[in-house]
Amino acid sequence: MYDERLTAPPLMWLLPVGSGISFGLVFMIFGAVPGLIGLVAGGAGAAVLLSSYGSARIRVVQGLLVAGEARVPVGALGESFAMDRDECLAWRTHKANGRAFMLLRSYIPTGLRVMVTDPADPTPYLYLSTRTPERLAEAVEAAKAEAAQADAAQTVPAQAEAAPAEAPTDAAPTAPQTA
Repeated sequence: MYDERLTAPPLMWLLPVGSGISFGLVFMIFGAVPGLIGLVAGGAGAAVLLSSYGSARIRVVQGLLVAGEARVPVGALGESFAMDRDECLAWRTHKANGRAFMLLRSYIPTGLRVMVTDPADPTPYLYLSTRTPERLAEAVEAAKAEAAQADAAQTVPAQAEAAPAEAPTDAAPTAPQTA
């Protein structure tokens, strides 16, 4: 239904280059070979870190909203609010609730706030950085409608099975005849 990877923008990939140069310069004190090793190791290490930071995903699949490590059934979700840059800044700072689940990426200016309606869950809402908040909100609403239809379809057969199979009779049971 919906799948988005929160990858880092291309400009951020200059950070591993700068990190590699810095490590190379630091280790250049020990000679050219250690300097070259520092250049490669510093750049590669920073690239791995940036890649893992940008590997977070938001998915709506099989009745679940999967955001990073959180997996929330769509039946436990309430209203969704697509937010622009200013609203996102407010909900990341002075409007933020300490119990909320936040999948933040500072390089993504827009987001979605989804209310959690499950009374057993202390999380009031999910804050999700996303490049397409309207599409994500539509996907969550579609998944909720689909889950509601599936629940309704399962409820009808269960009610039919619970109905008594025997019709009541007014006649008293007869005793067996002995000869």
